[in-house]
Amino acid sequence: MTRDEVLAEFRAAGALLEGHFILSSGLRSPVFLQKAKVFADPARTEKLCRALAGKVKAELSEQPTVIVSPAVGGIVPGYETARQMGLKALYVERENGEFTLRRGFELSAEDKVLVVEDIVTTGLSSRECIEAIQATGATVLAEACLVDRSGGEADVGVPLIALTEYKVPAYPADQLPPELEAIPAIKPGSRGLA
Repeated sequence: MTRDEVLAEFRAAGALLEGHFILSSGLRSPVFLQKAKVFADPARTEKLCRALAGKVKAELSEQPTVIVSPAVGGIVPGYETARQMGLKALYVERENGEFTLRRGFELSAEDKVLVVEDIVTTGLSSRECIEAIQATGATVLAEACLVDRSGGEADVGVPLIALTEYKVPAYPADQLPPELEAIPAIKPGSRGLA
C-alpha cells in the first residue's frame, strides 16, 4: 500500500484528527491518528495488516515464529498481523509501570519475535516492549508498525518496518507554536490505561 492509500483508510474511518493533542510520548501535535477508529472496522484492519504482513515477509530474511505487541494500542494490529502470517499473537502489558508478559504468555530462547505496534512516534514504548521480550531470552528480529510518525527517525533498537511513514510535527509542551498554544490540548491516547 502507498502512503496515500494508508492515510485514506485513516481518513475514511474518521481517524485522522486535527487540533492540539498530547501524544503518549508527552509531545504535542496538531495531528492525531485515532487508530481505535480504524481497528473498529475488521475489514479495514485486515486490509492494513495484510499489507503490513506482506511487507514484513518481503523485507525480513529470517521469518518470525511469534508476534508480540505492547498493550493497549498494539493488541489489535498484532493479532491481525499474526493471523495474516499464521503465527501466535502475544502481548506485553504494564505491571508496576514496566512491560511484562502476563496471562500465562511465555517466550523461550528459540523464539524469533516480530514486535507489532500501531503507531511509532518516538519509539519509547517500542524500546520498552523489546527490552521486556529480550529479558525472556527470545530474539527480536524487527518491529513492524502501521504508521511511523517519526519519518524514519525513531530508534527502536531493531529494524523498523513501517507500512508507511507520516512525518507530523511534534513539540515539547514548553515549545509550542502559537497556533497550538491557542487551542486547548486533549489526550486521546491509551498510555496510562495499561
